Amino acid sequence: MATPARRLCHIAFHVPTGQPLAHDLQRLFGFQPLAAREADGWKQLALRSGDAVFLVNEGSGPAEPLYGLDQRHAVPSATNLCFEVTDADAAAKVLAARGCSLLVPPVKVRDARGHATYAVISSPLGNVSLTLLERASFCGPFLPGFRPVFSATSPRWVSHVDHLTLACTPGSSPTLMRWFRDCLGFRHLPLSPGEDPQRGLEVPVGSGRGGLRLTALQTPLGNDVPTLVLAESLNRASSGQDQVEQFLLRNRGPGLQHVGLYTPNIMEATERVLEAGGYLLTPPEAYYQQPGKERQIRAAGHEPSLLARQGILLDGDKGKFLLQVFTKSLFAEDTFFLELIQRQGATGFGQGNIRALWQSVQEQAARGQQA
Repeated sequence: MATPARRLCHIAFHVPTGQPLAHDLQRLFGFQPLAAREADGWKQLALRSGDAVFLVNEGSGPAEPLYGLDQRHAVPSATNLCFEVTDADAAAKVLAARGCSLLVPPVKVRDARGHATYAVISSPLGNVSLTLLERASFCGPFLPGFRPVFSATSPRWVSHVDHLTLACTPGSSPTLMRWFRDCLGFRHLPLSPGEDPQRGLEVPVGSGRGGLRLTALQTPLGNDVPTLVLAESLNRASSGQDQVEQFLLRNRGPGLQHVGLYTPNIMEATERVLEAGGYLLTPPEAYYQQPGKERQIRAAGHEPSLLARQGILLDGDKGKFLLQVFTKSLFAEDTFFLELIQRQGATGFGQGNIRALWQSVQEQAARGQQA
């Protein structure tokens, strides 16, 4: 029996001392400090925008960072997904019985605001571990052991995490889907009518037989967990690498490629990112000149020139639309990035936008090679 994930608590990152991730999340994307902890060689800072919480673990110490694990990965990366469960002790036993490695046995942490119990298990996705958290008896702003950080309130650009995209090795999606289903209660979410869960949604991009395979997973209704998207490369007949292959190479294996952050106003959020000095991927010039694209954008209630100026992609039909914009990597290794997403009734991820993202990544890589 699976241990249902009830809610995403936070996404944790491990970075070396002096890496600017925490600063960039505040300056470029409107995240605000929520809670902090410094102990055992670690500087941990939780940052929040709406219900989206990132925990940045900076440094390296003799003990594990609280609520996580230091796997000494070769490059800075997202290393842990923390899910709330009903009973952390019971969940750890169930998953250990299923063959999951229990990296941190259940630990109870207390402070003046209550207590929480957590355990850390391995996952089949590269260096990404999973924290199972039980915190019903805690009333603080984040987690026991952290001191609250009160910052000036500011407009929220982001309301919550919409989805998590996991870059996978070719052919691994069915195995990963079964693991998330059997262990955490995720179910297949079809992205197209009649989609085969074993094949997912195949999106041909570029020339030859290249493309991406996307398999979406969700928890039962009533749980506050973002959609998981498994992304892998299809067989290719052309040279070069697509975005997933590039990630696997630069991240030294599979992992969390990007987080989709939901914004109720993508025009305002994108403008603020650009004003703050953030860098966004530029869609190919031909994207906005596609036949019917201007009509599609206007049908969604937007001005084509404004979307083009900010690099916002739009896809959809029949009154349901999806708007997306992608940042460049937050790390020098050119791995993890963010996505701002606004939905106008659409529930998928826009096949046309996937192709546009692929082409913009390819063009960006080509410009880097020419520099």
